[in-house]
Amino acid sequence: MTNTRKGKCAKYFEVALYPVIATCLALLVGVIIMLVTGHNPVDAYLALFEGAFGSSVAIAETLSRSTPLFLTGLAVAFAFKCGLFNIGVEGQLHVGAMAAAVVGCYLTGLPAIAHIPLTLLAAAVVAGIWAGVPGYLKARFRTHEVINTIMMNHIAIALVSYLVVHVFRAPGVIPRTSTILPSAQLYRFIEFSRLNIGLFMAMIALYLIYYLLWKTNVGYEIRAVGHNDKAAECAGINVKRNIVMAMVISGMLGGLAGAERIMGLHLSFIQGFSPGYGFEGIAVALLGRNHPLGILFSAILFGALANGGFRMSMATAVPTDLATVIQAVVVFFVAAEQLAKLFIKRRKKGRLAE
Repeated sequence: MTNTRKGKCAKYFEVALYPVIATCLALLVGVIIMLVTGHNPVDAYLALFEGAFGSSVAIAETLSRSTPLFLTGLAVAFAFKCGLFNIGVEGQLHVGAMAAAVVGCYLTGLPAIAHIPLTLLAAAVVAGIWAGVPGYLKARFRTHEVINTIMMNHIAIALVSYLVVHVFRAPGVIPRTSTILPSAQLYRFIEFSRLNIGLFMAMIALYLIYYLLWKTNVGYEIRAVGHNDKAAECAGINVKRNIVMAMVISGMLGGLAGAERIMGLHLSFIQGFSPGYGFEGIAVALLGRNHPLGILFSAILFGALANGGFRMSMATAVPTDLATVIQAVVVFFVAAEQLAKLFIKRRKKGRLAE
């Protein structure tokens, strides 16, 4: 038992170590950029930290910005555990958000205890079905899910744009739906902050996905397919069913991220409401090593960079784009590690062949 616990601790340490190193290296690159452009990196990073964690409101805003990233990062990671690269989380987030807006606006006469779960369920189901389409095409015809999900992104965003402009548009200059009913709105914790109980929903989702993947037979089969689908099939695992299931669950998580933004933040579907939460979730999953615990910390990091970047820009005149650069460099260093491992593995195979 003790050896098992030590093994698990060592595994978690290994999962966390390189992302920490990558983050530190990215911050160092940020220092170099600021020195070259004539800015004080100490003042800039202090302002960034203050903007992200300097007060209870700042912490709440950082967690609010991180909440959709918990879910989109988890969506990408879950599909990846089945050997699938779901690039379509952004589209799934959009269709889920539109479903939440419609149910939140037009399903009247319900108490909050029923209206909120039904609105979340609608978002998850619609997004899950949307993601299930490329999942089915992958399972049935072996068409590449990356291409299909990218194309589905464009279709989803165009579709919801049409709906918000021509079908469900509320009066006003900005294309948006009517405000959702109070019974469908998520409770906010702190005054002057957008943090809402969607954070708890995201934490529950992180735990449930962890439990599903590592504590159930379903999760075992999904991970087995992700490791080697041919070996899994030989072992009697239904590969096609698991591919579709993984994509559907991944899409449901993306839909919940969209629902949280609508029900807890904007309170209506606004055209262009997402700054790219779905695409950012890819970076979050990559930095978090596709593990729920890693995603927890990487989403907070990305939320802190996004939220603290505004404070850094106002206090030191350092462009907010630097925070985006740091995010990109973090991903670069994490990807570099994967490339290095691939290179070493191929070298070892070459030596064995000789």
